[in-house]
Parts: sequence; C-alpha cells; structure tokens
Amino acid sequence: MDSLIKLTDEQAALREVARQVATARYAPRAREWDDAASPLPHDERRRLADLGFLGLTLPEAYGGHDRPLLDALIVLEELAKASPVAAWPVFEANAGPARVVHLFGTEEQKARLLPPIIAGEATLAVSISEPDAGTAATDMTTRGRIEGDEVVVNGVKRWCSGAGHSEQYLVYLRLSDAPGARGIGAVVIDAATPGVTFGPQERLMGFRGIMSADIMFDEVRVPVANLIVPAGGFGKLFTAFSIERLGNATMSLAIGQTALDRSAAYVRERRQFGRPIAEFQMVQSMLAEMVMKVQGARMLLYAAANEAGVGAPSALSASVAKCNANEMAKSVSDHAIQIHGGYGYSAEYELERLHRDSHGWALAGGTINIQRMRIASEYLGLRFNQRSSEPEPAVLS
Repeated sequence: MDSLIKLTDEQAALREVARQVATARYAPRAREWDDAASPLPHDERRRLADLGFLGLTLPEAYGGHDRPLLDALIVLEELAKASPVAAWPVFEANAGPARVVHLFGTEEQKARLLPPIIAGEATLAVSISEPDAGTAATDMTTRGRIEGDEVVVNGVKRWCSGAGHSEQYLVYLRLSDAPGARGIGAVVIDAATPGVTFGPQERLMGFRGIMSADIMFDEVRVPVANLIVPAGGFGKLFTAFSIERLGNATMSLAIGQTALDRSAAYVRERRQFGRPIAEFQMVQSMLAEMVMKVQGARMLLYAAANEAGVGAPSALSASVAKCNANEMAKSVSDHAIQIHGGYGYSAEYELERLHRDSHGWALAGGTINIQRMRIASEYLGLRFNQRSSEPEPAVLS
C-alpha cells in the first residue's frame, strides 16, 4: 500500500496515531460491540474529539483543523479496520451531515452547531429516506410549514443511522408544494424536541452498533434559525453527497484491506498436505485477485479525495470510487471466508462480520445500481429521468 500512494510526512504520522489507537483500544472491543449491537460510548466519542479526529475537515474558526478530505479518510480507514462503531463519529463529522452545515450553513449556524460536534459533545445524524421514498428521495412526504419564526414538521423517516442515539438530526423535508426537488430543503432538529419519537432499533444483517430506527415527527416546532437549506436547495446538496460517498468508500476499503491482511497472514500459517496453503495455486490466484481489487479501490478513492482537496470531488469521481469500493469489499471479504475455510465461517475470526458489513455499505448512500446510473449520466453529460424512458437532453453542469 505504502509503495503505491505517497503520503506526506504529516499524513503518515496522522495515520500512525490513528492506527495505534484503533489497534490498542478499539480492535479488542469490535466483537463485543457487534455481538451486543452497542453504540460507541460517549466517553470514547470524546476521546476521538480530544485526538482531533472529529474536526479534521471542519474550519479552525470553530475548533476544527481545515485539513484536506484525504486526511480524514486516512484516519477513518484505520479506525474502521478495527471497528466501524469506532469509526462512525469520524465519518459523520468529516464526511457526513456536519459537512452540510459547513458548506451551506450561515455563520451563525456554523458557530452554534459545529463546535459541539468537533468537541464530541453531540453527533449530527442525517435523515433522508422514508417508507415510500428511498432511492426516489424526491418522493418524500415529510413536510415543514413555516409559522412565524418556527418550522413545524410532520412525517416519518426511515433508515436513519444514529436514530435514537444521536443528539441532533439533519432532516430533509418538503418545504413547499413545488414538485420534485424544488420543494425540498433541510432543517436541524434536536432529539429532545417535543413531538420527536423513535421507533424500535432495527435488527440489521450488519452495521451492528451503528444504531438505526424510524423517526416520527408530530407537530415538531424548531426555530427557523435551524433551517440549513431552504426549499429548492436540494440539488446543491449533491456536493455534500459526493463527500459522503468517499466516506462510504473508505469504510468499504477498510473491510477489503482487513480481509486481505488477515488472509495473507493465514495462508502463511495454515498448513495442509504438509505445506503452507500459500503454496497452492488456487489460493495464490484468489489472493492475487484480492490484492488487485483492494489496491485498485484505494487508488480510485485517493484520486477522488485528492481532487476534492478541502472541498468536494466531482460526482463522477465520487460515484466511481464508491461503486468500485462497495463491490470490492463484498468480493474480497467473500474470498477471505473461502480461504479460511471453516474458520472463515466462525464468528471468532470476524470475517463474517466484515462480509455482513460490506453489504450494508453497498446499500447506504446510494446503491451500486444507482451509482452505475449516476456514472453513465455524468460521463455522457445527460440527465436520465427514471420516471420515463426518454433521457432529458439537458447537459449536466
């Protein structure tokens, strides 16, 4: 890995700190958190803040570090290789909804909302999907009506990662009767606001410890000052989605790299027919395929992150990196299970956890099939309307 992509001395030092913390503190607890589906304890979140990991890409004016996106992804990968639960607050702060506040919030909103996130005192989760609006996000029906200096919210949200555990939620909702994306905006809602309730925690195939539940809003009143994106601003949020997709790709990369590392160690040690299984051609072929896929995913991810700098990558680069990394993680973790044989099927070796989580990242943040459509759209410069069979002639900006 190190010979493929040259990091700066500062990036290498940052990675080493993250690696030491992850290995010593979080790797030993990964199975415990997965078995119990336990969220990261608050004191561990504050520890991540003390290390500076929750403000890597956020402005110095609010306690952050103004670092490039790649720096945050380097830290995110090291933590995720140990435990996705430990990595989750870093993901949310540096590549998730906090970046929406950073990019589109007013100075007052940033000064009020970002410091608690950077300090580990609060987590801001994102809430977009609904029971009948997943991939077709513009079908959402959760509404907000403005009454004086308040936004009154009603509706139901689904698949909200962090629901019932995070202190705040960036809720996407319909703010006008304009059709499609033109009526959609986003508002920050505190979990303790009257009228906010949570459904039972979902029991998911993977992502155990990354809480997920429905959120219900019944005449929930929040200040207009919490309106981050007004009606009609949904389109520009694709900038934030591109950043989030690189965070998603990094979580997939961590799965692939971990599966590869464990498999490489195993084939040297495991003996059958009187010799290490690394000497068998079938094992060599599988391992070589894993190496190619992991290194390819890393190069695509790093290229997109370098393109982003302190901002966002292009939609094309982000979708290519995410789609490739998602597919890689599923394939490489599956190969790792096969290489380990019966041990790969045992929870003790944690490969089954990696494989379960790999499918989650391939669904979150836009499925693999949606990314493929996005890639074709961006590459051809055409916007395809999924509600009809004819492509729109307009060229994408």
